[in-house]
Amino acid sequence: MTAPVFVVEDFGAGPGGRYVLDGPEGRHAVSVKRLRPGEDVVLTDGAGRWADGVVLDTEGKDRLVVQLDAVTEEPPEEPRVTVVQALPKGDRGELAVETMTEVGVDVIVPWAAARCITQWKGDRGLKALGKWRATAREAGKQSRRVRFPEVADAATTKQVAALLAGADFAAVLHESGDEPLATAELPSSGGIVLVVGPEGGVAPEELALFEGAGAKAYRLGRSVLRTSTAGTAAAAVLLARTGRWS
Repeated sequence: MTAPVFVVEDFGAGPGGRYVLDGPEGRHAVSVKRLRPGEDVVLTDGAGRWADGVVLDTEGKDRLVVQLDAVTEEPPEEPRVTVVQALPKGDRGELAVETMTEVGVDVIVPWAAARCITQWKGDRGLKALGKWRATAREAGKQSRRVRFPEVADAATTKQVAALLAGADFAAVLHESGDEPLATAELPSSGGIVLVVGPEGGVAPEELALFEGAGAKAYRLGRSVLRTSTAGTAAAAVLLARTGRWS
């Protein structure tokens, strides 16, 4: 079992590399995980910087005293994988974010597609975006990542088209695709952008706009996946074929 991951804002250790993890993360380590002296931990800022540590002691219910090793920087992986995720109903958006984080997606872009039943507006939209970002953070810790995915602001269809135009490989999951994603020629570096439509599918005018931006429609497989699982399955295909899972 790999060491549990905890998020810190800085790595300011005291004399001898003594670091005190407190606040919500310290409380989780002491009162929930019940870590004890001698156990290993990993501290990270979620942006690639991390350090191994060994528990020295606990103080109260929310302070973990750690012997901290040198801080290491994990470089971003190549190619960078961005998934544009149409807004699903209910809590399926958090499910999509959770599982895409676990498989290794780098950027998740919420998209208010024309056929989305759910629409993010005003305070409701900000609250939903906050839930997606909190989910990515927790899933990043759970999956032992030290570079968590970026959850971008919600994008319009025109903004998605701009993302596709700037990608080294741009794809839209759609039943009209002649080629399966599993056989597509992929770059070894740069950026991959994949669009996952809503339950009602990508509208014809959206597909036309995306194809005009340089994207191609691809099939994922014979079965029809829900929007909350299609992005994870497709990302797994891409990550395996680009060598990032090797």
